[in-house]
Amino acid sequence: MTFTILPAVDVREGSVVRLNQGDYERQTVYGDAPFETIAEYARDGASWLHLVDLDAARAGRYTLTPLVGEIRARTPLKVQTGGGIRAESDVEALLAAGAERVVVGTVAIREPERVADWLRAFGPDRITLALDAREDEHGVWRLPVKGWTEATSRTLDDLLLFYGEAGLRHVLCTDIARDGMLSGFNVALYRSLAARFPALEIQASGGVRDLADIRAAKEAGAGAAILGRALLERRFELKDALAC
Repeated sequence: MTFTILPAVDVREGSVVRLNQGDYERQTVYGDAPFETIAEYARDGASWLHLVDLDAARAGRYTLTPLVGEIRARTPLKVQTGGGIRAESDVEALLAAGAERVVVGTVAIREPERVADWLRAFGPDRITLALDAREDEHGVWRLPVKGWTEATSRTLDDLLLFYGEAGLRHVLCTDIARDGMLSGFNVALYRSLAARFPALEIQASGGVRDLADIRAAKEAGAGAAILGRALLERRFELKDALAC
C-alpha cells in the first residue's frame, strides 16, 4: 500500500482557518486567499488536497464548488473534499465539479444503510468516510455528531464492520481529543484499526506536529496522513513530509 500525504485547507468565510477540537469559537485564521495556499502546496509537490467547507453546515449546502473547479483547472491536485454532504445528489454534483473523492461525515453515522448505497453506486474510491471518534470511559470509541456536541450510540468498530461489507476503502479517522492540538497522532488507535481492518486505507488525522508523527502513522499501518495546522505554521516543510 502506498502512503499518501494530503495537505488540508479548511475554509470559512473565504479564509483559511483551523479550529481547535472542532470549536468554531476557537478559530485561528491563516490568510484570506485559499487558492494561493493550495497552489503553494501544489508547487511543493503535493498530489492530493483535503479541502473542508466549514460554512456548509450554516449554509445548508456545500459552498466551495467554484474553488474545486479552479483547483482542477489550474493545478494538478486531486481533491478530496466535504462539508454538508447530505444526499446522493450532493456526491454526484461534487464529483461532476471535479472532486476525486467526496468526504461524508454525519450522514454516514446517522444513516449507514443509505451511505452504503452510495458506496455501491459511485464506487469505493470516490467516497471517504470521516469518522471522528472520542474514547469513552470504557475504552470504546464513539462517534459524536453536530460538531462533536451530540452523542450517538454508534461505535467506530461497529460502523467499520458494517461499511467493510459494503466495500468501504477510505476512512478518515480523527481522535477528537487531538484535533488541532499539535499533540501527535493517536498511533495506537491507527495500529489497532490497521490490524483489525486490513482492507481499509486509514487516513490519520488530528494532532500531527512533526515528521516523526508522520513516520509513526505510516509504520502503524495508516495509508495516508492529513496535515493541517503544522503545515500552516511551518513546523516542517511539505516537501520533507512528502519524502517520508
